[in-house]
Amino acid sequence: MGSAFFLRTVFLSLVKPEEIQEGAEFSDEKEDEILDAGLTYAVEVKAEDYLSRAEQCRFALSQKLLKKGYEKKHIDKALDYLEQKNFLNDVRFSVSWLNSRKISHFEGRTKLLSQLLARGISKNNAQSALEEFFEEISEYELCEKCLEKIMRTSGSSSKPLDREKIIQKMLNNGFSWSMVKEVLSNFDGNN
Repeated sequence: MGSAFFLRTVFLSLVKPEEIQEGAEFSDEKEDEILDAGLTYAVEVKAEDYLSRAEQCRFALSQKLLKKGYEKKHIDKALDYLEQKNFLNDVRFSVSWLNSRKISHFEGRTKLLSQLLARGISKNNAQSALEEFFEEISEYELCEKCLEKIMRTSGSSSKPLDREKIIQKMLNNGFSWSMVKEVLSNFDGNN
């Protein structure tokens, strides 16, 4: 009726699972590995708790776990395991983030890429997520919505924005010069 101690056997390399029994004694190296496996499992459980609430990216999840006082070596091993099992996936997180972002922010590929990179997503994963995202969503339509939003918000002020400021705002939102030029040309043609 002692304390319960859980570990995942995949976190063991020196100790065979069948060696772990009541009364067994281990060398310092094997004892350390068993303790590390148990601590890694504890990190895994906490990480799964965070993942059960919302998609997470590896970098942000790692930072949360570090703040909870877990050691980096245990975090890395647990997150590697969760990635292997596809419970943690930076591309899936990125696509989810992009889909929630599109609701009220109209941004182009360049800005979205930089924001994903700032969240610790690798360039390859960020680009994969953007490709998937822009298969479903037209960047051109986002650019049009960006212009509409700029026009709406500038129309509420006493002094409307000049064309150069509108262009700069659209470029700052991550749209290419050619796309901004085309959207403005179509807008001018319709008004």
